[in-house]
This record gives sequence, C-alpha cells and structure tokens, in this order.
Amino acid sequence: MDRRFAALVCGRRSKYAVLVIWVVALIALGPLAGKLSGAQDNQTSSWLPASAESTKVYDELGTFVDRNSMPAIVVYHRDNGLTAADRAKAKADVATYKKQTPHLGGPIMGPIPSKDGTTLQTLVPLHVDPKSGWNDLPTTAKKIRATATDGANGMSVHLGGPVGFGADQADAFAGIDGTLLFGTLGVVILILLLTYRSPVLWVLPILSAGVALTAAQAFIYLLVDHTGLTVNGQSYGILTVLVIGAGTDYALLLVARYREELRRHEDRHEAMAFALHRSGPAIIASGSTVILGMLCLLAAEMNSTKGLGPVAALGIVFALLAMLTLLPALLVTVGRWVFWPRRPTYGSPEPTQSGLWAKVGGFIRPRPRAVWLVTVGLLLLCSLGLTQLNSHSLSSTQSFTGNPDSVTATKLLQDHYRTNSSDPVYVVVDTAGSTRTGKALSSAGFAPAAKPIVRGDRTLLQTSVSGDPYSGNAFDQVKKIRGIVHGIPDSHGLVGGTTAVTYDVQQATDHDSRVIIPLTLLVVLVILAILLRAIVAPVLLILTVIVSFGAALGLSSLVFHYVFDFAGTDPSLPLFVFVFLVALGIDYNIFLMTRVREEARQHGTRRGAIVGLSATGGVITSAGLVLASTFAVLGTLPLVAFAEIGFAVALGVLLDTIIVRAVLVTALTLDIGPKIWWPGKLRLVPDASARQIEADAERDAAARV
Repeated sequence: MDRRFAALVCGRRSKYAVLVIWVVALIALGPLAGKLSGAQDNQTSSWLPASAESTKVYDELGTFVDRNSMPAIVVYHRDNGLTAADRAKAKADVATYKKQTPHLGGPIMGPIPSKDGTTLQTLVPLHVDPKSGWNDLPTTAKKIRATATDGANGMSVHLGGPVGFGADQADAFAGIDGTLLFGTLGVVILILLLTYRSPVLWVLPILSAGVALTAAQAFIYLLVDHTGLTVNGQSYGILTVLVIGAGTDYALLLVARYREELRRHEDRHEAMAFALHRSGPAIIASGSTVILGMLCLLAAEMNSTKGLGPVAALGIVFALLAMLTLLPALLVTVGRWVFWPRRPTYGSPEPTQSGLWAKVGGFIRPRPRAVWLVTVGLLLLCSLGLTQLNSHSLSSTQSFTGNPDSVTATKLLQDHYRTNSSDPVYVVVDTAGSTRTGKALSSAGFAPAAKPIVRGDRTLLQTSVSGDPYSGNAFDQVKKIRGIVHGIPDSHGLVGGTTAVTYDVQQATDHDSRVIIPLTLLVVLVILAILLRAIVAPVLLILTVIVSFGAALGLSSLVFHYVFDFAGTDPSLPLFVFVFLVALGIDYNIFLMTRVREEARQHGTRRGAIVGLSATGGVITSAGLVLASTFAVLGTLPLVAFAEIGFAVALGVLLDTIIVRAVLVTALTLDIGPKIWWPGKLRLVPDASARQIEADAERDAAARV
C-alpha cells in the first residue's frame, strides 16, 4: 500500500476528514439500505435464465391463463372418515374464500374428495403480484387458515400447494434481517471479546462492519432498482454474514499488525501508517481475490446464482473500504487506551514470538514431510464422505428443518390422492399438432388435467405428475413428458410448470458447477501467482484448497446423513461451498504467505515460515472462528439449504485455518524451502536496516500530514 495513502488515512488532522466522509455517507445511504429487504425476488421462475424451456413456457403462458396465478390447497382430514357436517363445512368455506380473496387467479375448485373418504381438498387460485405478492403470502395464508379452522370440530385442516409453501418460506425469510444480523453480531462480539480480552476494542471493528453492510445494502438496492439485478432471500442472507464475517477478518489482521507496531513506535499515527503499509497489500489482495471469485458467478446460467456474484462482490468492496479507512481513523482517534487492560506499550515484547503457534511451528520444523503427508492423508480420508453426497434428492416436504403446515398438507395429499392437480404440467404446442400431442400423452399415462385452450396457432395442454411435484420421481416424469412432446414432428412443443421449473433449476445448477468451479480456480491461481511472484507456491496453495474443500464437503455429507438426518442436499450446495471456501480460504493463504515472504527476505524461507506462522497463527485462527461462526448462524433459519451451506462453509473455514493453513502449508514450505518461490528468487534484506529505513519513511510521511 502506498505510504502516502496510509499516512493520509491516519494522519493527525486527515483522520477527522475520513470520519466525516463516512458519517455523511451513512446518513445519505441509510434509508436506501432499509429498502433492500423489500426488493427481494424469491419466485422460482425468476431465478432461471431466459434460455430454460420452463422460462419460455412461462413467457407464453400469459396468452392462455393468468400466469401469476398460484393455487392454495386447503386440506380437510379426519382419520376415521369425514362426516356429513365436515363436507358441508368445507363446501360452505368456498363461498367465504370467494369473498375474502379480492384477486382470485381463476375459479375455485372443490371440495374434491379422496377415494377413502377421509380427505377433501379445495383449490383456491390466487393472483400473486410478481414483485410484492410473495411477501404478502403469509397474511393471505393466515386468512384462509382462519376460515378453514373455524368450526372444524376436531377435523384437521392444513394449507398446502404453492401458496402454502410460499407462505411458510416467506415466514422463514421474514426474520432474516433480525435473526441473521443480531445472531451474526452476537457471535462476532463474543469471539472478539475472547480474542482481544478487552471490553471496548471490539466496538470499533463491529461499528466499521455495520457501516460497511449499510453502504453495501444501499448500493445493491440501487442496482436492483435500476438494472434489474436479482436479489433473493439466499443472497440477502449471505450478504449479511459475508460482510460482517469478512470485514471482521480484515479488521483482525489490521489490528494485530497495529498492536505489533505500537510496541515498536511511540507515536500511534506512525504505528498505524506502518501497519497499513505492511498489512494493507495482504488485505487488499485477499479482498480482491474474494471479489473476483464472487464475480465468477456471473458466468452462471441461474439468475439467482448470477445475482449473488455482484451482491457478494459489492459487500466485500465496502468491507475493504471500511476496514482500510474508517477503522484506522477510529483506532488512531481513540488512542492506545482502547486496548485496555492489555495496552501495547512502546518497547514491550511481542507475545506471538513464544505463543502457541510458535510451539506448533517448533513441532513441525524437525519433521515437515511426515507432518504434511499425514495431514493430507487424513484430509483425503475425510473426503471419502463425498460418497454420501446426494444433491438431487430434496423434495418439497424435505426442504424445511421443521414440519410446517404446508409439509403436513402435502403428505396428506400424497397419501390420499394419486396425482397433484395443484401443480399442472403445462404443454404449449402448435395448434396443428395439439391433437397428436394430447393422444401421445394420454397413451403414456399422462391424462389431460383440463380442456385444451386454443389461442390462434398455439394451444395449451395441461397434465399432471404423480406424487410430490418437487421430487426426483416427478423430475423423471417431466423428462418423459418432454421426450414425448419433443418427439411430435413440427409441433414446436414446450413443457413447463412448477415441476419443470424446479427440474430446470437443478440442471442449470449442475451446468454452473461445471463452469464456475474451474473458472474460480484459474482466477485465484493467477492472483496468487502475481502476488507471490511464483508458480510453485500458488499451485501448492490451490491444491491445499481443493483437498480442504473435499474434506469439508465429505465430513458435512456424513453429518447431514447420520447426525441431522437430512434426506439429501440442496443442488447448489457443492457450488456455493466451493466458491466460498476457495475465495475465503485463499484469504488465509494470503495472510500467511505474504507474511512468510516478508520474513523470508530477512531470515530465509524456512525460518521465515516459522516466524510467519508465529506472527499470524493467532489472528488467522481468530479470523477463521469469526467467519465460521457467522456462516454457522445461517443454520438458525428453518430451511435445509441454509443449514447445509452454513454448516459446510463453517466446517471448511475451520479446517482451513486450523489444519490446512497452520499445519499443512507450513509443513510444505519447510519441506520445499526456497524452491517454493520458483521461478522467482527471494533477495535477502538485512533485518535492522530494512526496518529502520521504512520506519524513518513512515515517520516523515506522518509528520507531513
């Protein structure tokens, strides 16, 4: 980092200008940040690319029906059989649904009895506004449930269908602002208290992270409002934990170096200028790696995944800005007392030289090859858990960690009805080939669910799949239907609907994994090569990240299967875990190896590895605990996908910081020695003269500001 910039941020007078700029920005951006929560788009159809077949059907559907119509299925059930009063009550409810629902998406169907006489279902189609209607579903669902349960007299009543699931999901996301924000802040504050052992120091990193999050949310809202960027509950939640987690990581690195320099410099402005000059490049390189890694998501087909790229990247941009400008200005403004009761005084010894990680380095040093071989072996053993990974098996009834009302309704429908009429499969074909298409579908067992609707030269046919419309069995039926429809000559048939949309989401996610994973690896490899000016070290670091990813996902798969008893994993899990672990895991590589390179220029590579581990081991471990804890907070949301992402990323970050960075990378560096910098060569610089020259330069720069 340029010395003039470092001195400007923490100058005796310029620090106040930095604080004023941030205060003004916060006042201006605060109101915009609050609007981002209401700008989310959580409709499944909006996540897909325009090229998906189900998206093309959705575009044509408006010609035939209300394509924004979403059915609510009211399920009435009595184990020992419905009574005449039960059936009369369900029939009377239909009139109430018509009165209390001003925007029906079509005629109400039912009550439809099951063959065993224990269950009735009534389909209430609702017109759902594509922009704001999703957030209103819980209120609508509550009204329908109230009508259905009033006077039920022991009959169980449940609300399912797309409206029921949408309402339960909206309820799950409704608390995402408070749950994630306060949960994340809570765990970060606790870890900072344990790390700093100061009752006040934690306030400054948390304050800076909060300001960064507010600024990021405001800019992202402007992008949503003016560019059509897709932000959903998933990307909104990840933004919160990413900004606070990564921002606190950068703060930990800066504060650790600042405290180190306070022991070498009497003037705190000079100490901060030197800390920024030495740690700033590593922080910028780390943040830039995450930003570019997140932007690799722009290559995705899924709009939701593609939208996460700029959302996460902007979050890191503002985390970097806050931690490299606002936090230094705050630290030098308040002075050394903020470290109370363990104030770093000028001339006091540096405790990391004899701490835990110095002892770990001492253990590795005599036997580096044995250490890295055993470590790699254990990580590969953990990777065998990938055999339990099943990323295509979560059905709608398995997507919640609990048992909400919509899940109960769906199970009752599956048990007592052969097909699910609430989620029709839409087939749009040329009118000339519609009769042949209908006969072919009927012959294959896919009977018509409604009369054909003709609009000029295109016709809409409707059928249905059996069982859970979001299960693997339903996806197989969609593939079969598409095979039949596409096989009709000159019909130009397209197959869509909710089941087809979910299937296309799965296929697009698989494509994105094949494209984004190698692209991310290539981008990170190039960044490391430029930063370390070597080839051997970056290649080794990338390999350690891959092994760490495999171990984290393998262990997570075992935990999901045998401990949490999840039925499977979300299709996006491998991709998201990989991108986050590679981008964020490389952070710790950069923190460690830039310090090792710095020390190696004065002490040689092997001695530099030990000194670098001693100096950064504690802060990297603390940073890993912070980031792991913030992602673990995602598990507090009652959705399996969030719980899986949070657990897997948290576990992977802990493996990265405690095992891979501290043990494996250090052992490899000690074993390979100076050749790790190949093809570059490290020029040794005398310790005393180098530090004195730079210290004098920083003192002069600080005095001029």
